[in-house]
Amino acid sequence: MWKRLFRIFGPVILAGVIVFLLLISPYHFGFGHTTPEIQKRAAVSLAPRVLKEKQIKSQALSHNYVPFFGSSEWERIDPMHPSVLAQKYHRNYRPFLLGSRGTQSLTQFFVMQNITKDLRNKKAVISLSPQWFVKGGTRKDAFGFYYSQLQTTDWLSHEHNSAMNRYAAKRLLTMPSATSDKILLAAIQRVAAGKPLTGFEKSYVNLRHKMLTREDLFFCSLYIKKNNELRVNKEAKKLPKTDNQAKLNALAERLGKADTSNNRFRISNKFYATRVSHHLRALKGFQSNLSYLRSPEYSDFELLLNMLAKYHTKAIFVLPPINQRWQKFTGLPQSSINDFDTKIKHQLHSQGFNNILDLSHDGNKPYFMADTIHYGWKGWLAFDKGVNPFLSKPQPAVHYHINPRYYSKGWQNAGLKQIKNYG
Repeated sequence: MWKRLFRIFGPVILAGVIVFLLLISPYHFGFGHTTPEIQKRAAVSLAPRVLKEKQIKSQALSHNYVPFFGSSEWERIDPMHPSVLAQKYHRNYRPFLLGSRGTQSLTQFFVMQNITKDLRNKKAVISLSPQWFVKGGTRKDAFGFYYSQLQTTDWLSHEHNSAMNRYAAKRLLTMPSATSDKILLAAIQRVAAGKPLTGFEKSYVNLRHKMLTREDLFFCSLYIKKNNELRVNKEAKKLPKTDNQAKLNALAERLGKADTSNNRFRISNKFYATRVSHHLRALKGFQSNLSYLRSPEYSDFELLLNMLAKYHTKAIFVLPPINQRWQKFTGLPQSSINDFDTKIKHQLHSQGFNNILDLSHDGNKPYFMADTIHYGWKGWLAFDKGVNPFLSKPQPAVHYHINPRYYSKGWQNAGLKQIKNYG
């Protein structure tokens, strides 16, 4: 009977043992190397697995790629997109796009956990969206879609009792996706309480981290779709041979005019036809009560600033515009945009983050927007005009000074009259 059972289950058990030994082995067996072609594809893929994984990002960023943290704006690929311009004109950097629809500060904080060595004394671009800073903060389902235990174990492996880690742990505990592993959950709870991990928890975190890292090594080079790489190549062919601002502006004008001909909002014809035209009546005035002044996102954003300060990262922050014609149609008060600008700039400047590219008031310019909230042809050129020199040229050393009061409920809910009490 035992021989019969072994013949049935023996191969399965043996395979499981072999897999386990591979996952905890200190040897790489040749796995984990990503080619320049894979890095190039991953840098524009915007795939969730690229956000979650470590090896592709780390290996690309150790070369001439620069992390571009943001969200859905990176998906709007036209000839003036930063990835297209950098490729066409052989810039001394290439954007590695980190973000997609629904990625906000909390997700980006955990994305940073497995690329810390690639942040130290390096450069980064952070594109902010006012739409993140709503009353409810980041959506739990969106966070869960991009959540990775590898990032969490990376973080727990280096955690220490700090305002940043306590706040991050408390936020993580509000996300259902972070509670599936009960031992990791207990470890996160201890960090939130300002307590060190137990010996057992440390051992478990290290073992789990080793296994997840090994999985990443084995599978990081597997299939990544070429869709966006092909789009970048296609759009690059439309650009003039030389990086000439006058020619680029003329091309942006021509492309923008041709692609915004079927609507009064100067947004792309396809976006208007498929996403807007059938819902105009319902959308009129629907943002009249929207405010970006009070949100937990302000403290989540402080996590990013804390990480940049910790690793002495030279960062430029880009404040994007909103399509002004659309803004008026939906009733979004201009005061909401102005209040957000004032509050976020105070949070940045007061802590030494002074490289800010403010495009928030350019949403009325023709062909600046591709849709209601995302850059278009001339918008990307304005983005590039500010970001390219920052990345292409040497920048002075940074001197940041983090204020833990920005993790407080008081700051999250501070109005304009209260912000002067912070910083």
